[in-house]
Amino acid sequence: MTSLELHAVRKYYGSLEVLAGIDLKVAAGSRTAIVGPSGSGKTTLLRIIAGFEVPDSGRVSLGGQLLADGLNAIPAHKRGIGFVPQDGALFPHLTVADNVGFGLPRSTPGRAERIAELMDMVALDTAMLKRRPHEISGGQQQRVALARALAQSPRLMLLDEPFSALDTGLRASTRKAVAQLLSAAGITTILVTHDQAEALSFADQVAVMRAGQLVQAGHPAELYLRPRDIQTASFLGESIVLAAQVNGGWADCALGRLPVNDGQRSGAAQIMLRPEQLLVTEVPVDTAASSADPAACFGAVTDTDFGGSVCVLSVRLLRGNSAAALSSHAPDLQAEPLLVRSPALQVPPVGATVRITVAGQAHVFPAGAL
Repeated sequence: MTSLELHAVRKYYGSLEVLAGIDLKVAAGSRTAIVGPSGSGKTTLLRIIAGFEVPDSGRVSLGGQLLADGLNAIPAHKRGIGFVPQDGALFPHLTVADNVGFGLPRSTPGRAERIAELMDMVALDTAMLKRRPHEISGGQQQRVALARALAQSPRLMLLDEPFSALDTGLRASTRKAVAQLLSAAGITTILVTHDQAEALSFADQVAVMRAGQLVQAGHPAELYLRPRDIQTASFLGESIVLAAQVNGGWADCALGRLPVNDGQRSGAAQIMLRPEQLLVTEVPVDTAASSADPAACFGAVTDTDFGGSVCVLSVRLLRGNSAAALSSHAPDLQAEPLLVRSPALQVPPVGATVRITVAGQAHVFPAGAL
């Protein structure tokens, strides 16, 4: 069942087209993350859904109710939509209790009990109710802002980069707690973020925007492993893009012959691997030259980037290995070093010779993808 639907939504600021005909469907009770570089239009889109802006053309509907049809739009306060901004926007002069209950009239029966219930929903102790925002942590402030948004029992919750001001550990735990809370409440949620990892871990659906257009939308794993173009692949994480000759579900490239996820393509193409698909094993220096295995692929470690549990290696492919076994139509060896993720306990030193193997399939970009 579709909860939110956008059709051909356009928005201009003067002569600048900020949104170029956005189509998006969000299933009821699901979580969608909208990602994209700065200036891609994602915050403008969120504001149009909330009712803070109106589209110049296009339609927005929620649960079958038309919220906006071009410039004809239902005001924000009548949409039943919760909104949590980036900084929480708590009222500094009000207590936590008054912030949470801001949208509940003083005459509301059981108001105090409702506020206590909301505090429990966001895992905050009711002992905090008498404190003011500056007397609680950043993560607690974000949960108070969420409780305030939940007070109205919204049909849709909009989160505008609500975790960006938190430190790494607190950010992850707060994000997970919020996701569990919204799922348990069955509230349809849209998160706008510039953090790709956050989007992939939080959402059931990720929508990638670029230059006012919705480039691709789908399940996080689908977008990460099968991006529509090279720009989307790079935006969602580190990627290795290779020129290749593909045929019958296989690709001949600088790494040898690899299985690909498109059995129909034939001819020159570009393929993508994620760094974690490359596995390296340190071998003696002369192994590459003496190997009789035409499928073997070797490289030299040129740099290491220590990242704690996982390190990123730069590996330069060595000539005289798998590339020699390729057909005469195969591309030249990769000129730039490859990025490989390796467990910190198994990192080969700079200068080491390594054998490279590939796990899983390579992704073939559609014809014409840039």
